[in-house]
Amino acid sequence: MTRSPLLHDLVTRAARRTPGAPAVADPVTTLTYAQLDVAAGQLAAELHHIGVAAGDRVAIWTDKTVRAVAATQAVLRLGAVYVPIDPLNPAHRAAQIIEDCTPAAVITTADRAPAVTRPGTALLLDHPAAPHHTPAATPSRCAPRPRLSPGSPAYILYTSGSTGRPKGVCLSHRNALAFVDWAVDTLRAAPSDRFANHAPLNFDLSVLDLYTAFAAGASVHLIPADLAYAPRALTELLDHRQLTVWYSVPSALQLMMRAGGLLDRPLPHLRAVLFAGEVFPSDDLHRLRRHWSGKRFLNLYGPTETNVCAAYELPPPDATPPPLPTPIGRPTCGNDVRILAPDDELAVAGPTVMLGYWNRPPHQGWYRTGDRVRLDENGDLIYLGRLDDTVKIHGIRMHLTEIEAALSSHPHVSEAAALVTRSALDTRLTAFIVPATTTPPTLLTLKRHCATRLPRGITIDAVHHLPALPRNANGKVDRHQLRRDSDPGSDAP
Repeated sequence: MTRSPLLHDLVTRAARRTPGAPAVADPVTTLTYAQLDVAAGQLAAELHHIGVAAGDRVAIWTDKTVRAVAATQAVLRLGAVYVPIDPLNPAHRAAQIIEDCTPAAVITTADRAPAVTRPGTALLLDHPAAPHHTPAATPSRCAPRPRLSPGSPAYILYTSGSTGRPKGVCLSHRNALAFVDWAVDTLRAAPSDRFANHAPLNFDLSVLDLYTAFAAGASVHLIPADLAYAPRALTELLDHRQLTVWYSVPSALQLMMRAGGLLDRPLPHLRAVLFAGEVFPSDDLHRLRRHWSGKRFLNLYGPTETNVCAAYELPPPDATPPPLPTPIGRPTCGNDVRILAPDDELAVAGPTVMLGYWNRPPHQGWYRTGDRVRLDENGDLIYLGRLDDTVKIHGIRMHLTEIEAALSSHPHVSEAAALVTRSALDTRLTAFIVPATTTPPTLLTLKRHCATRLPRGITIDAVHHLPALPRNANGKVDRHQLRRDSDPGSDAP
């Protein structure tokens, strides 16, 4: 297919080829490519009218709808940079992001506007309660389209920062399209595909959902935030929308398996299942893989700073069993990787690596991920854990992911997390488990179970039974909340 140097060209080209094909849908509205193209043009004209120009940032703090997607395209058409903010973010965090990126405009709703109004920033109000407007066939106003290079910034995704404040990862058109081109080729994406969009727009998983669909002329189906962890509704949407490509964090699939009836449906239209962002427990992954024996399963890896820089496709269930744990695979998208001594840290260089953090010097050279890896006998990367999750318990160096894997392997444990808590007297290893049965394992049971899987001296000191592990907006386990829950007096970040 013809490659595009700029992200917003994808919609325009698809609108020229197949104007009547569905492009993006939310639970209320579906826009064709022609309608999305017009909606983006109209919003670009509105933003231009209130002073947005090339290089400006535009924050988008609104619900995930077709209008929000049109807003991202409108910003790009002006040569500006969009900054998506999770609609579930508290006002304080949204205000921190807006203070940091100093946008020329904020697209938000009337109820959110008071929290983010600041001098010098124009507001463009979205109206989620109003009926959706289907744009006419031609735009009423035009906005200038400046000349941009593929290296121009396209969007900023804010992640948690070590300072306690969000930090913005700045990505270019080239960064995104290197990944999108790889995804189109790997998935053999076609106009007949229907992509699920489970992740919020501020999470890098959404880049695949949206732009791979647009590059292929396929449709993308937005899953609103209030359904993102509603397992029955997710399973029904996957079935009724006849979705062909699913991409999410593993925990969403696990929830659908456990409480959404996912394993009761054959879902003949689904052809590819992609997951990223956290480790998919092997037992659940292979149970799902055996249930859907004819579908492709891909484990994608990469921090926000690199998007996807490595991937592994699981072999069919009747082939040679995959290694345990599931590899994160080999470099993708034209990237190179190195394993750095002495900590076996993975470093990445290549076309998907970020421009840098907003308001900081441009990134140069190799990006150090903070993740420990090793190569298996097949030459695939195996994820070992975070460098900052390395702990010492009674003088023994351990990784929390290994402890959690031991806990999760107990037949009465559905999910598990572990934390090391310190007091003036000792170091304690605390387990947080979601029971898989009505008879949760006791502390003594878990001690005995882990004693067969962990080095001597690594023992569980306390256990908390939870109905579910707390998760952040991206679906990952919220360790900070676990720490606060286990020690209400703690103010640890």
